[in-house]
Parts: sequence; structure tokens; C-alpha cells
Amino acid sequence: MITPKIKRKRRGVTPALIRFDWAMKRLLRQKANYTVLEGFLSVLLDEGIKIINIKESESNQTHALGKFNRVDILVENDHGELLIIEIQNSEEVDYFLRMLYGVSKAISEHISTGEPYSKVRKVYHINIVYFKLGQGSDYVYHGITEFRGMHNNDVLQLTEEQKVFFVENNRKNVSEVKDLFAEYYILCVEDFNNVAKDSLDQWIYFFKNNSIPEEFTAAGLKEARERLQYHNLSEQEKLDYDYHLKQKNFERGSMDTATRKGRAQGRAQGRAEGLAEGEEERARLQAEKETAVAEKEAAVAEKEAAVADIATKMHKEGMPVETISSLTGLSVEEIKNILNLV
Repeated sequence: MITPKIKRKRRGVTPALIRFDWAMKRLLRQKANYTVLEGFLSVLLDEGIKIINIKESESNQTHALGKFNRVDILVENDHGELLIIEIQNSEEVDYFLRMLYGVSKAISEHISTGEPYSKVRKVYHINIVYFKLGQGSDYVYHGITEFRGMHNNDVLQLTEEQKVFFVENNRKNVSEVKDLFAEYYILCVEDFNNVAKDSLDQWIYFFKNNSIPEEFTAAGLKEARERLQYHNLSEQEKLDYDYHLKQKNFERGSMDTATRKGRAQGRAQGRAEGLAEGEEERARLQAEKETAVAEKEAAVAEKEAAVADIATKMHKEGMPVETISSLTGLSVEEIKNILNLV
């Protein structure tokens, strides 16, 4: 008697989860899923965070530029504080200034003209970035505002009268001057080495790998593991998520193509500048030739990707491989390779 092989789930490994940026855009705004964000914020800020509501943010609006590369969410906690969580996938040279603008905008939009300054909200700006932001050796950075003496190097503190004032104005969490000013957190996901030493590392591991090992116990990860699985999405949500991934891949391919063209043009330009005056024309023609080759390679790659996408859709519709071959011009062997049927 032959005993059938039983596929066993490997211990400590969970199925791939949906990307956190898409989840934040579509799922985590739902009140039933607040516990996921509450867990992450509690771990990051090292205090219990209770979300009262999620306010309108730029990512709820329609913007053609950066529609897939940026997601942001504005949260209000039970202390009346504002927490901006922003995910950025593509490099922006002026990103630090955008952080400053985001905090300033949140503060100004949440106080009415004529209200006392005691109504100014505390803001946390939390940035999850997937590119190299600045120069540094760490992958988590925290920025605060403090006033330090130029002669004695002491830190300016609140008076007892000021402390009482803030307590009376329902700002019991204010004990130092820095508590009044915005705080910034930057999580450089790509610089994380995948070794989780604490609860925050466990969250960053999730951001980087879209998976949560079973042994991870940081607040909010259990809920994320349960609620952010692809198979739990509705059919429309699955279509939207697949489209999101397709667009991200397309944008990544477009950036790679642009980079390749730029490098080809840069190499050609460098050679032209180093040549004698009599060789400049030859260098220009060579540069044009290399650029044309790069553009042709990019066009071929885009065409192949489009044909592969069409073949995949045909296969999902139930078309035989031979029919797909006759319609696309690809060989049966090529189609099998695309569909991983070899």
C-alpha cells in the first residue's frame, strides 16, 4: 500500500501577506482593524496608543503623480495628538522638507483662527521609507526639538507654572519643552538586516518582507497576520491589489529603463568630453547609437512583458497552450516557461 504524501506547513513560516502600504490605504482605515495600527504605534512610541479616528489625508485624494509610490494616513489618538504615518517607495531628494511641510500643514489645519496657542496639537510624523534617506548607519531615527544653552550646554526646561498650565489644559503628557514640539521617526526599511532583536524590529521585518514569522509577538502583529492575508480579500479587493502590484512593477521597470538610458547617455557624454576636438563628432554618433540600442532593448523588454501578461490572462481564461501560441506568436515552450508549466 502506497501512503500518500501529505504537504505539511513549515513551522514558523506564515503565508505572504499583502503589502502594508496597500493595507493602510484600503483596510487599516476600517475601525475593526484599528488594532493593527495601534499595535505598531504603541511599539514605536513605547506607550499605549488608542486611535479615536482616522482623518482625511492626501492619500485619500486622487493624484496622478506618486499615486502608487506614496501612502499617508492621519490618525488622532485619545490624547488629542496627531500621528502622520507616511510610506514612501521612491527616492525624493527633498523628502526632509516634505516631512516639515506635512507637520506644519497638520498643525495649521487643526487649529481655528482666534483659538489660543494651547490648542496647538502635538504631532508625530512617522516615515516608512524604502530608499536611502540621508547618510547614516542605523535604520531607525528619531528627531525631537530641544533648546540647548550655547554657553552652559543645559537644556531649557518648563517652569512649574507652565507644567500646571498644561495639566489644567488637558496636556498631562507634557513634562518637558520637547513634548510640545513635533517628533519625527524615520524607518529605513531597506537598511534593515532581517535580524529582529526587539518588537520594533519585528514590525520592520514585516514591512520589508510582507510576512510575519509565527514566533513574532509584537503588539498588533497577531491581528496583522490574521487580517492581511490575500485570501481574505474580496474578489474586487483582490483585483485592486493585483492591479496595484502590476503598477508598481511597471513603475519599477520604467525607472530601470530610464536609469539605463541615463547611464548610456552619461557614458557617451563622458567619452565625448575626453576626446580631442576632431573626435567629437564620432563620439556624438557613438552616443546616439548606444542610446538607440538602449531604447530598443527597453522597447523589446516592454513588448515581451506585455505579451507575457496577455498569455497569462489567456491561460487564466482557460485557453490551451497551443491556442495561446498561435495568437501570440510565442512558441509552446516559451509559453510554458512564462506560466511555469515546465
